[in-house]
Amino acid sequence: LSFQEIDERYLKKLMLNLKVKHSLSETSIMNILVLIRLLFNRAIKHKIVSRELYPFGTDKIRIRFPETSKVGLNILEIQRIENLTNLCPIETHTRNVWLYSFNFAGMRVSDVLRTRWSDIYDNRLHYRMHKNAKLLSLKIPEKILKILDQYREDKRSDDDYVFPELKKADPENAKDLYNKRKTATKRFNNNLKSISKKAKINKKITMHIARHSFGNIAGDAIHPLMLQKLYRHSDLKTTLNYQANFIHKEADDALDSVINF
Repeated sequence: LSFQEIDERYLKKLMLNLKVKHSLSETSIMNILVLIRLLFNRAIKHKIVSRELYPFGTDKIRIRFPETSKVGLNILEIQRIENLTNLCPIETHTRNVWLYSFNFAGMRVSDVLRTRWSDIYDNRLHYRMHKNAKLLSLKIPEKILKILDQYREDKRSDDDYVFPELKKADPENAKDLYNKRKTATKRFNNNLKSISKKAKINKKITMHIARHSFGNIAGDAIHPLMLQKLYRHSDLKTTLNYQANFIHKEADDALDSVINF
């Protein structure tokens, strides 16, 4: 298939085929279009194809991701997870990793698993975010100090990972690190299903929900600039758009002002 054949008509047929025949979601279809757009941009940059054949943009194929609802846990639900006493060792470890993520402002699981003992000193966590290389120093909550104590006896050196998932990974092999993180995340998410049942929580809980839960509880109580720092967002607009998913007071008050008579 040549670039010349990938025109607007072809892409529209592709989108329809992916939706009807393969039952892909709108988000999955958009991700495929993003990849095609990336290939086009690289081909144009290297003068492999003319910009005139570019099928994306205004009045052409536009990539629009559907809005997704971001649902986080509330304080009572998190307390129920914290207070569970009937977890098996694997579930306890999963809970520890999830709470570690939540207590550090919804730290991404890739950064959680990359935490080394050398990142922890002066009762603070000092780390560089894997996604955008941003540096951050956060106070370690008392709850997390207790979780860390559970892993100290397995500490082999100051440069060792806190959690076991990457201990046997080849630090020079990016693919090996990625695969081990991916496998661990899948295992955590499966374990969180049983944890949510034991905690009698009806919401879907995954590792990423730790981030949504922090946002949900933060609401509008924390200044956006501080949230931007905690989330490690490069752009304040990203923070405002993300946090808008969890701030409902103005809409609730507006509704009440009309219907409460």
